[in-house]
Formats: sequence, C-alpha cells, structure tokens
Amino acid sequence: MIAMATKTVSDCQQRQFSLCPKFQKTFMILGKKWNGLIVDVLLEDGDQRFKDLAQKIPKCSDRVLVERLKELEQENIVTRKTYPNSSLIKYGLTQQGQDLDQVMTAVHGWADQWLDVSTCVEELTH
Repeated sequence: MIAMATKTVSDCQQRQFSLCPKFQKTFMILGKKWNGLIVDVLLEDGDQRFKDLAQKIPKCSDRVLVERLKELEQENIVTRKTYPNSSLIKYGLTQQGQDLDQVMTAVHGWADQWLDVSTCVEELTH
C-alpha cells in the first residue's frame, strides 16, 4: 500500500493521507533499474565477482552495473569484499540486503501469478 489514512505501518504511522518517507525511499532504491535484479542474483547465488554479475544481468552495461553496485553499497545493501594478497573482489549482501529475501520472494510469487511469461520474454528481448 503506498498511501496511508488511519492504518498504522511500523514507525511510519500517520493519520493524514500521505506517503510514508521510508516506503518512498525503499522504492527509490529497489525500483531503480537493475537494483532488484542485482539483489535477486546475490540472494539466489551468493557472493559474485563483477564478471559473474555482468553475465547474469547481460542487458545492464558494465558502467551502469558499477554505478548500481556503488549505490547499493552506500545504502548498506551490498558489500564489496576484497581479499588479502589477491586482486579478487566479490560482491555480496549485507544483513540488510539479505533481509530483502522475503520481499523478493513475494515479488516472484506475484509475477508467477499475474504476469504472462510470453509477453515478458517478448518485452525483454526488444
């Protein structure tokens, strides 16, 4: 629900009709193109090297993927892991990012119920 009247939702309790700032911020993060897919890949497959993420999200350019990873890192959703004496860098989810698992599961459930896979594939290939 994007708007609230007399319903109470966590600490976004308001009695006037308005948008919850936390709800808005959440959708600004997750609604940004590619962010949801990045989180989903990391939830499904665990820590990933950049090249592996890029292969799993092929329509996202490397430049944009770098930007999105930095943004998600600033929001404390993704962590960039470096290894001593190695050039290996992996990206993973913080606890805050891992807590999005139920959200992503719900999105998958909604999509399975309401979206026609043939139109999705057609839209994604154009």
